[in-house]
Amino acid sequence: MLSEALNAIRAFMEQGGEILFLLLGVTFIMWVLIVERLWYFSLEYRKQKSRVVEAWESRRERRSWYAHKIRTAMISEVNHDLNKSVNLIKTLVALCPLIGLLGTVTGMIEVFAVLGNTGSSSARAMADGVSKATIPTMSGMVAALSGLFLSTYIERRAKRESERLEDSLTMDH
Repeated sequence: MLSEALNAIRAFMEQGGEILFLLLGVTFIMWVLIVERLWYFSLEYRKQKSRVVEAWESRRERRSWYAHKIRTAMISEVNHDLNKSVNLIKTLVALCPLIGLLGTVTGMIEVFAVLGNTGSSSARAMADGVSKATIPTMSGMVAALSGLFLSTYIERRAKRESERLEDSLTMDH
């Protein structure tokens, strides 16, 4: 069962060409960063938020200009951690279809080169080559779609958590 799946993946990668290996690498990095962000939100952020709120609540004075600057610095530090890798994830999501398109263009160039060298005008030969050349575009779009939803979720969650933290650090006394 596992060997059949691996053979099918290998055949797909060979059919799509070398550019699929580049796309696989980019997709892997994108998903590692996505999983790291989800891990951060589920485990690390709660601890960090508790530390920041506790540090703020332990201050006796919270109304002065100096206290206001400390509050701003605390929020800024957490914001930095919340948005870490978000832009890189968004860039990798945008890069996947472009890598796929690059594979299609190089595949089409190969098809036309073979047709030009052999002098063949066989529609069947062209269809096989075009079919092979479109696999990288499809793969790039699938990879981008898989990361698009979670990158949007991560970006929105970072913004929402930042707003919640700002609301919880009150300046009432």
